[in-house]
Amino acid sequence: MTIVTQPRGPARAGDRTLATRLERLRHASRLWPAALLAVLVVVPFSALPLPVLLDGPIGSPGNLQLLALCLVFGALATGYDLLLGRTGLLSFGHALYFAAGTYVTDIVLLESGLSFAVSALLGLLAGTALSALLGAISLRVDGIAFSMVTLAFAQAASILVQRDPGGVTGGEEGRAAPADGLPAPLVGIQHTPALYWTALAYLVLALAVVQWTVRSPLGRVWEGIKENERRVEVLGMRPYGFKLAAFVIAGTLAALGGIVYLLLTGGATPRTTTSDFTLSLLVMVVLGGSGTRWGPMIGGILYTWADQRLGDLAGSQTVTSLPTVLRAPLSQPLFLLGALFIAVIYLLPGGVVRLPDRIRAARGLRATAERGEAVPS
Repeated sequence: MTIVTQPRGPARAGDRTLATRLERLRHASRLWPAALLAVLVVVPFSALPLPVLLDGPIGSPGNLQLLALCLVFGALATGYDLLLGRTGLLSFGHALYFAAGTYVTDIVLLESGLSFAVSALLGLLAGTALSALLGAISLRVDGIAFSMVTLAFAQAASILVQRDPGGVTGGEEGRAAPADGLPAPLVGIQHTPALYWTALAYLVLALAVVQWTVRSPLGRVWEGIKENERRVEVLGMRPYGFKLAAFVIAGTLAALGGIVYLLLTGGATPRTTTSDFTLSLLVMVVLGGSGTRWGPMIGGILYTWADQRLGDLAGSQTVTSLPTVLRAPLSQPLFLLGALFIAVIYLLPGGVVRLPDRIRAARGLRATAERGEAVPS
């Protein structure tokens, strides 16, 4: 007969202590987003310098402008991942809805004289309606055909904007927004903190919408469509409607981002209509980690920061003083961005967001190896 002995008091107390620590750790892990948000809110009041990462104090107007752009593109990449990472739809035309929010708001302000609130609402509705219309057409096909259709729509819109029909888009120069038509608390270098908080609010909204939809029954259907669309059909559901919902939600978030971008830059530029702009979003999502909660946001922030800072590095005295064989490639920001992207893809499959998991796995392997060496043969 086998006798099972119960652990004595000290062992039980140790188990309880370990369980308590693990519970506290899990509780702390749930609170870190709120703590990070609190830090981001007070960033404009900080005079702390971050050498290499930023020039001068964090709260300076130039750095706040850069950080606001990073937050906008972090939110934009998060919305784009609803298509790529959550539903498995590779769209090359997502920039079109971002540009719709920017251009329609700007054109209405310039041509009609309506208030910014009304113009922004019309820009948001235009982005939503355009995504619904083009999504309804594009989703009639699947796979590469879907990607090519979205690319064709984006290219057509880009050509239309650059042709400047009726003089409303400004052609290759774009159009500056009227300063007197924008909200007064968001105009001028002295109001850069308010612009930063606007970008932060957009990021929080995008994260909330994406997380709410992903955790809803709708999000579970998206996951099923990504894994096996045929199986979803067998269960009696039509994937088309669910994919269109993802397309419209992502397009609406993009249009809202275009409006915030208009406030940050003070105008509409044809660069936001190109397929290259959408390819940048694709790089952001893959860089951070597609299909993850925080990966697209991290990728968008990292890519935007690198795009700005590497451009400064390429023109710095350090690079210009190098031999020609090194100066030629390092003076090209796109070369530096491409090298960074390739390094992340090879060294961190799954994106930057997977880095903590890989560190923990490496530590576990090291600890296992050390225990194995300690055991006598």
